[in-house]
Amino acid sequence: MSEVSSDETIGIGIGVDVGTSGVRAVALAADGNMLARASEPLPAPLCTADGGVEQEPRCWWDALVRVLRRLAADAPLAGRRCALCLDGTSASVLLATADGSPLGPALMYNDRRAVQSAALIAAAAPADSPALGAGSSLAKALHLLRMHAADGRSVRVLHQADWLAGRLLGHFGDSDWNNALKLGYDPREERWPDWLRSLPLPARALPRVHAPGTPLGAIAARAAAETALPDRTLICAGTTDSTAAVLAAGARALGDAVTSLGSTLVLKVVAASPVSAPEYGIYSHRLRHEGRDSWLVGGASNSGGVVLRAHFDDADLTRLSARIDPSRSSGLDYYPLPVPGERFPVHDPDLKPRLTPRPADDARFLHGLLEGIARIERDGYRLLARQGAPMPRRVLSIGGGAANTTWTAMRRRLLGCEVIRAGSEAALGAARLALRGCAGSEPTLEHFVVDSVS
Repeated sequence: MSEVSSDETIGIGIGVDVGTSGVRAVALAADGNMLARASEPLPAPLCTADGGVEQEPRCWWDALVRVLRRLAADAPLAGRRCALCLDGTSASVLLATADGSPLGPALMYNDRRAVQSAALIAAAAPADSPALGAGSSLAKALHLLRMHAADGRSVRVLHQADWLAGRLLGHFGDSDWNNALKLGYDPREERWPDWLRSLPLPARALPRVHAPGTPLGAIAARAAAETALPDRTLICAGTTDSTAAVLAAGARALGDAVTSLGSTLVLKVVAASPVSAPEYGIYSHRLRHEGRDSWLVGGASNSGGVVLRAHFDDADLTRLSARIDPSRSSGLDYYPLPVPGERFPVHDPDLKPRLTPRPADDARFLHGLLEGIARIERDGYRLLARQGAPMPRRVLSIGGGAANTTWTAMRRRLLGCEVIRAGSEAALGAARLALRGCAGSEPTLEHFVVDSVS
């Protein structure tokens, strides 16, 4: 690891969001001004007939290099102290050798093949562990370890953000509270729990876990050359994409909620204490400031924009939404899913999409899809409240779907509270984590307020 000092003033925070469809990056000055942004698409994951969803890690790195080179060309990074923080999709996992070479494709967040491994975890883990279920990082890690058992090489279990940060640092084996949660890490006790020892998982395969935003070291010379970043850029421990999005949106008070309307539907609400109900796909991420904890309680549905994209393009969505009266019901009882399987608020790996009957009128069909996703959002927040989280006092909307005013009015009717377009992006939350982590204070919700940026 390069010798670095976080005492030096960090002038620019770089946030990178690695999502389902692309990699996005922003450069943020310490005073909150946006200096530049860039994005690169990612190829669609490979879906297999047995429920597999895989992606080659190399495509993440290639897109990251392109997006950072473009950002470096547009932002005044030269001669400035920079810090970079990555967020990635939660529970997207790969195995790699000690030097970071992947042993195969990554299993993405919605891969549902690790059923046998989930049964092993259920026999060992407490009933409220976020590592339960075939979609957890731990289940996927055990599944991959069984697939590669004949390899005989020392391996590392890495999440998407972990592996990319390792490529930038030139060494691997670090993670953060948020990504490691579904791998079994206990963020309250800040340690790996004892029950993990009963599983066929070598202790050396588990990462070192840090608070999100913690400086890990300086960028490696090779990575600096590839990405065109300054050679003393600090690389920080990351977070999950949905947590970064919450921070970017400006949720900061108890009852503030954030709905991410991206490829998938993700709900988070700020709570005073954690809630864990893995039987419903509910889990809590931790943030701390000056000894005080805040918790982001939430869940993620497999429904979302990916279903809309399967039927309509941007022009269609705009044109047809204008024909919908959001104050009235569509009369259609849809549960929009791209493929069978749901995580939250219904936890059923075999739940089938409900998209029929399809009306001849495309506007009414879209009405039914938007309303179906909005009902999932409503039911999700109600379920969180039944489990102990506060009911939303307001919902901040982020993601591509937040721009659809018809959908916003429809959601406001179903949710019964204020619904606001936050106008921020996950990469901005990651940039703020980098700035706050390097300022020597642990990140907290109160640090993250929405800036007016063009």
